[in-house]
Amino acid sequence: MEIKKSGVLVAGLAVVSLLSLPANTRAQIASSVDERGKLVFVNGDSPAPRYGSTMKGSSDASTDPLAVPSGKLTPPPDRLDRIVRDAAERHKVDPALVQAVISTESGCNPHAVSRKGAVGLMQLIPETAKRFGGGNLFDPAQNVEAGTTYLKSLLDRYNGDLTKSLAAYNAGEHAVDNSGGIPPYWETQRYVRKVTDAYFRPGSGRDSTLWEAPKHLLRKEVDPNGRVIFTNE
Repeated sequence: MEIKKSGVLVAGLAVVSLLSLPANTRAQIASSVDERGKLVFVNGDSPAPRYGSTMKGSSDASTDPLAVPSGKLTPPPDRLDRIVRDAAERHKVDPALVQAVISTESGCNPHAVSRKGAVGLMQLIPETAKRFGGGNLFDPAQNVEAGTTYLKSLLDRYNGDLTKSLAAYNAGEHAVDNSGGIPPYWETQRYVRKVTDAYFRPGSGRDSTLWEAPKHLLRKEVDPNGRVIFTNE
C-alpha cells in the first residue's frame, strides 16, 4: 500500500530508528508535537523549557533567583480574574484587554523575568513600574495595578488608538512617536498582532462597543529576487 503523506512516512521511520537504539539510549529520547503539528524528537537531557514572557524571552525559572522568589505562588485563575477586573474597573479599561496583554506578555506566569529585565504578569521594567506606582512586581495585584495604569495612560496619550498603545507598551512611546505608528520592529509588530488576536478572538469576553477588530489588509511587496509577494503581516 502506498503511503501518500510524506510526513507520516518520515515520522514512522523516525520511530523505527529510535526503537532500534539500545534501551539506555532510547530512554533519553522524548517526542513532542510543535505548534505547527510537526513531530519532534529531542534528547531527554536537553535543557528544560524556559518560562517567562512569551514575547521577550525570559530567564530560566529554575536557575534565576528573580524568576521564582521565595514564598510566591501562582494565584489561582479565579483570584487572577478578580485582580484583573478590579484594576480594569478602577482605570476604565476593558478587562479582556488587560488579560490579553497578560497572556501575551507572561503566559499568566507572575514569576516571569525577561532577559531585558521585565518582571511579572504584565512584564514591567522596574523603572516604568515606579512611574505608575508599582512596588513588588512579583505580587500579582501590584503588578497588574501598575501595568493597567500604564496601559490606560497609553490609551489616553494616543486617543484610544489601540495599535499605537500596544506598540508603545512593547517598544516605548518614543519609538511610536518617531515612527508615527507601529515601529518597524519585527518583535513589536508581532506583539501587537498577538495581543489583538487574543483580544478579538471569540470568547475573550471583550467589550464589543470599544474597538472593532483590525482588518489585516493584503499588501504587495517585491523581494530582493524580484518576486512579487502579497502578505497581510
